[in-house]
Amino acid sequence: MAKEKTLFVCSECGGTSPKWLGKCPSCGAWNTLIEQVGPAPGAPANNRFGTQFNSLAGSAELATLSEIEATDIARTPTGIDELDRVLGGGIVDGGVTLIGGDPGIGKSTLLLQAVDALQHAGRNALYVTGEESGAQVALRSRRLGLDHSQVQVLAEIQLEKIIATLDAHRPAIAVIDSIQTVYSDQLTSAPGSVAQVRECAAHLTRFAKASGTAIVLVGHVTKEGALAGPRVLEHMVDTVLYFEGDTHSSFRLVRAIKNRFGAVNEIGVFAMTERGLKGVANPSAIFLSQHAEPVPGSVVLVTLEGTRPMLVEIQALVDDGGPSPRRLSVGLDRDRLAMLLAVLHRHAGVACMDQDVFVNAVGGVRISEPAADLAVMLAITSSLRGKPLPKGFIAFGEVGLAGEVRPAPRGQERLREAAKLGFSVAVVPRANAPRKGTKEIEGLTIHAVERIEEALDIVRQLQ
Repeated sequence: MAKEKTLFVCSECGGTSPKWLGKCPSCGAWNTLIEQVGPAPGAPANNRFGTQFNSLAGSAELATLSEIEATDIARTPTGIDELDRVLGGGIVDGGVTLIGGDPGIGKSTLLLQAVDALQHAGRNALYVTGEESGAQVALRSRRLGLDHSQVQVLAEIQLEKIIATLDAHRPAIAVIDSIQTVYSDQLTSAPGSVAQVRECAAHLTRFAKASGTAIVLVGHVTKEGALAGPRVLEHMVDTVLYFEGDTHSSFRLVRAIKNRFGAVNEIGVFAMTERGLKGVANPSAIFLSQHAEPVPGSVVLVTLEGTRPMLVEIQALVDDGGPSPRRLSVGLDRDRLAMLLAVLHRHAGVACMDQDVFVNAVGGVRISEPAADLAVMLAITSSLRGKPLPKGFIAFGEVGLAGEVRPAPRGQERLREAAKLGFSVAVVPRANAPRKGTKEIEGLTIHAVERIEEALDIVRQLQ
């Protein structure tokens, strides 16, 4: 019997190599080539091993961009406000959404609640489960209080049967839980392999575009937190959502990383309850500690997540560190913390060379925007001196290496959000302060600064 031909396929990009290599020749990733069975000699090339890919959209005549009629995309609200915010207003007919997250974080729970709400709104929904039986899904729906749910359930992992069912019933939305469990008979590799995930996702995307059925794919994540499978999976779909949160906390964040129909970096905040996930209308409340009196090292930052201003408490602890001081940040960039400490020493005369510096963003939220610089530096100086900032104090602004305080985007919205929640004193970049002739923000005293030295001088006067 002839020996089966094997190929080595990269788990990152899907590139192939006839022999094992430590480094993928296509994307340069290390130790990602996995051996798989190749096609039999003389067998016709298929989508897995061929170099050509079928187009996901039908062929069309050439048209000038200015002549194409551009209309707003119709959306169907899911009935869950926080999810609709992340999606840009609701699901889009023919759109493909990929949602990933750690095991047990609530992906299946959220989607089951969403399809049940759509079913009640008159949109036929189909839930395809490859990891559970229909009885297990029904048990979860009872636990969530969805006793009379009319959502149709299909326990199947073969791609051809799933697409045949979708074609026969034509639901408005279909959830595939999860894409790593689905396999196609056209390929010989196991479910979850690079080729299977890529081809199954491509077929489901092609069906969605042709039929108008909105499809939601649930994806597994690796131990590093990235979506498992080839990176081309994220390129094929229209929207990529990440489910984030600490398993020790009841709060969950849904973040949009890619969205062809809405804003990226938008977040939705949910609380896990006995009846499933509930949207949090005022997420700022969960990221602020309830101190009876102001404490040293605590500053409230107004950060921007997508289009939503959100208040987050930044805490700093400065302590004697000895000859090898530590620099540790949770929820913030560690390298940026080291840079801010150097700026603080050079331009403001605040030295922390022999001090341990710990910085934390309360509530498990991750802040990536540079507008947090000013709040972090003020929290560090407050902890170092042991003097708390006044009650109702907020700050935001980017700090450069020359000590200048640069403006943050959409500063007026940040200030209005802080005033709405009862904050009374703000230190902000001069470019973000209300201009003369514009309406003042009621109840908020704004101190505009251009350099970090000015900000520290103002804080000393307020303490």
